[in-house]
Amino acid sequence: MPDTRPADSPALFPSHARVVDVLLPVAVGSAYSYRVPEGMEVAVGDIVVVPLGTRHMLGCVWPRTEDSRESPKPVDPARLKPIQRKYDVAPLRPAMIAFIRWIADYTVTPPGMVLRLALRHDESAGIARERTGVRLTERRPERRTSAREKVIAALLDGFVRSKSDAAREAGVSPSVVDGLVDDGVLETVVLPPEPAAEAPDPDHSRPELLPAQAEAAARLVAAVKARAFQPFLIDGVTGSGKTETYFEAVAEAIRQGRQTLILMPEITLTQAFLDRFARRFGVRPAEWHSAVSTKRRGRVFKGVASGEVRVVAGARSALFLPFADLGLILVDEEHDNAYKQEDGVHYHARDMAVVRARLEAATVALVSATPSIETEVNARRGRYTRLALPERFAGTKVPRLEPIDLRREGPPRGQWIAPRLAQEMERTIEAGGQALLFLNRRGYAPLTLCRACGHRIKCPSCSSWLVEHRFRRRLECHQCGYATPVPTECPNCHEPNSLIPCGPGVERLHEEAAKLMPEARLQVLSSDLAGGVERLRAELKAIEDGEVDIIIGTQLVAKGHNFPGLALVGVIDADVGLGHGDPRAAERTFQLLHQVAGRAGRHEMEGRAFLQTYMPEHPVMQALVAGDRDAFYDREISVREEAHLPPFARFAALIVSGTDPHAAQAHARALAACSPFTGEVRVLGPAEAPLALVRGRHRYRLLARSARQFDLSAYVRAWMAGAPRATGNLRVEIDIDPQSFL
Repeated sequence: MPDTRPADSPALFPSHARVVDVLLPVAVGSAYSYRVPEGMEVAVGDIVVVPLGTRHMLGCVWPRTEDSRESPKPVDPARLKPIQRKYDVAPLRPAMIAFIRWIADYTVTPPGMVLRLALRHDESAGIARERTGVRLTERRPERRTSAREKVIAALLDGFVRSKSDAAREAGVSPSVVDGLVDDGVLETVVLPPEPAAEAPDPDHSRPELLPAQAEAAARLVAAVKARAFQPFLIDGVTGSGKTETYFEAVAEAIRQGRQTLILMPEITLTQAFLDRFARRFGVRPAEWHSAVSTKRRGRVFKGVASGEVRVVAGARSALFLPFADLGLILVDEEHDNAYKQEDGVHYHARDMAVVRARLEAATVALVSATPSIETEVNARRGRYTRLALPERFAGTKVPRLEPIDLRREGPPRGQWIAPRLAQEMERTIEAGGQALLFLNRRGYAPLTLCRACGHRIKCPSCSSWLVEHRFRRRLECHQCGYATPVPTECPNCHEPNSLIPCGPGVERLHEEAAKLMPEARLQVLSSDLAGGVERLRAELKAIEDGEVDIIIGTQLVAKGHNFPGLALVGVIDADVGLGHGDPRAAERTFQLLHQVAGRAGRHEMEGRAFLQTYMPEHPVMQALVAGDRDAFYDREISVREEAHLPPFARFAALIVSGTDPHAAQAHARALAACSPFTGEVRVLGPAEAPLALVRGRHRYRLLARSARQFDLSAYVRAWMAGAPRATGNLRVEIDIDPQSFL
């Protein structure tokens, strides 16, 4: 008899088959077998609690497979431990299970470690606490006090309030409310569960779009209606209204009853985006990122699984939420490096978003003013449909970029702002505009040395110089977080007062700008200053409201923020990203400077940008100054193809690390010696990694390079299967398609 169940429904194990496979979120290559207790029915995808040694762990009932890497060895059912209980939550859907398997296979990671990303917040599977409120009855208290009278007066309208709300409105302590409940003056009422997010209204406030926006939005809407996998690139200049354009696709997904995921590189800082979403749809989307409370994440998790939550805006981890019916994925600022997960499972959220959209039969759109080279090549070859927005939404012009050749018109010794840039800043501020000084170096100075003996202060656990943070009065390592007070003498020669800062950071730039323009209101924007996310949001709001004249910031300012009064951008060291051998250095420098310059002139004021550089003849600088983005992409793509670099080749990085440098190097050499021979792969190394020491661990790197069409993941998997095991505290990290070569 044929199986008539819908393709999306889980397969129940027959009652006589009382053994199931359960995948656990541990670094083991296969699932474990467990016995199903009498009276319990489980299906593939169900979330269960099972014993593992002396612990109890959350796991997922996993489908049986012929792949020996996932299937446990047959065991006598009588010897198996039973499943403890099954959570009453939505099971993982087949598309989600396929997604977990795909990532595990591609990244050469045990599937349990990928499952951990989907089950990381196990509070989401718990039972929600019952919410209660209070309301006034006909009874009045025998003992009357002013505090009790205030509570009664506040509740005379007959509405139900929580105890805390009632106490706050009356201006009394919660114990007063409890006393009135005990006397029968107030009665408790069970409240409905607090929603994870309010339902957005697709027709709340429909904008008037420019012709190019309307055409792009229509194509996205048609794709959402088609309910099939279609990848797009929304390619628009800064300020062209890309967000308003893709909001129309979000609206259509809501009308279709499907869900939307909006990935953002810095969700904790994009308060302006959440406000724009609320203006368009009447409510904010559900948020998913590290700053969201545990309880809120639990509600969002459940709401996503049940289909109650329609739109989620989140960081890269939101890609692993258990959506009930995902119809649209948007990857905003798709070029941003924050989408690459560098610890644990090494995945790129941009690429995995495309994979998940394909498995979910959903539309996916990558959004950027400066697409990554990989995305640009995919668009040029027709794999992605390009939706171009060549003009700014408000009719303003893209800022004009001018180089300042530091070899001929640089600042005086010991200063960092060129005289021409300082003059332009003064004119801009006098005209009522704002100026931005961009320097991608946190702290006061990137290096501290002794002028007596030349000693440079390094981190004791990393091969990095300690960065002075004068606001905190500390030296800090930006690799491991080590911090120490600034010493009063050289730790090497003990000469007092001999330490001097070398080079500028944003704090030092703030000091110089304050001397040049003492009447100006200055603000430093850097992710490592005290106060966290709330402080940053308050500072961004102050800038938007025109309460700041000069903004001094790191790459944080390039994250899609909208500064209405910003008229001038000055890049202090435009060459900072070009001074090392990273194959992506030119791409990243172009993207960062283009994005920073694009913050200016987005409203009434005309925008201008100045690039302080020692290399005005560099192709990146010439493309930026000429405003010829296509010329940069043409050249960079040609260089990559000729040099057999991504996306025209594939890389896999293997980092061997350990506290003993000799053991780490020996293991790296053993790995290189046992690499399978094939003419399609070239293994380079081992060699010391550019960051040779991090957190006390010595690091050696091997690189495997192959043609684009070659299955490099399968090669690395076979390599590791025949390789010697890492013993002691040695560790081997595998990174398929590495973004960083440090």
